[in-house]
Amino acid sequence: MPSLVQSGAPTLPHAGSLGVIISLPASLAAELGQKRAQFAGPSAAVVPPHITLVSGRATDSWDAAVEHVREVAAESTPFKLSLRGTGTFQPVSPVVFLNVDHGAQECAALHAKLVQGPLEHQLAFDFHPHLTIAHYLDDEIMDQAKEEMAHFEASFEVASIGLFDYIEGNWALREELNLGGATRT
Repeated sequence: MPSLVQSGAPTLPHAGSLGVIISLPASLAAELGQKRAQFAGPSAAVVPPHITLVSGRATDSWDAAVEHVREVAAESTPFKLSLRGTGTFQPVSPVVFLNVDHGAQECAALHAKLVQGPLEHQLAFDFHPHLTIAHYLDDEIMDQAKEEMAHFEASFEVASIGLFDYIEGNWALREELNLGGATRT
């Protein structure tokens, strides 16, 4: 996702692009943001570290897609997620990531529920919960990222999912939806 900006506007014109992510606690996001910047430079900070559940578009109306995401969030329960060690999609895709260890099944279940409605996941690859550390960099830097982060471990409670809209070249947070509860702004 390109840069993330927050927007409280209820309905804006858009091209139908829609994203649903799991954000990280602020301290963990800052720590991993620094690591990503170390590997990829300052431009890596444009997108805060996150776990993508859906990167796609609304297949029907934007409002129907938003309502579906709200319903999935309300029907889901918070869960513990742990990041442990690194993996890669190489040679298929030049990405080094942190593995979602505990919580991977919950992420996959959320993804499956989200795309059962009026949402389309528009990636060329099957869904695999992960947190990208480095991508589209020289092999040497990709290897460094994989090595340096190989023993990384962190856990946190996932209590909400973020609903994003793609507006004027930026991903904008539209709503933060509590799992099992109401919308947070």
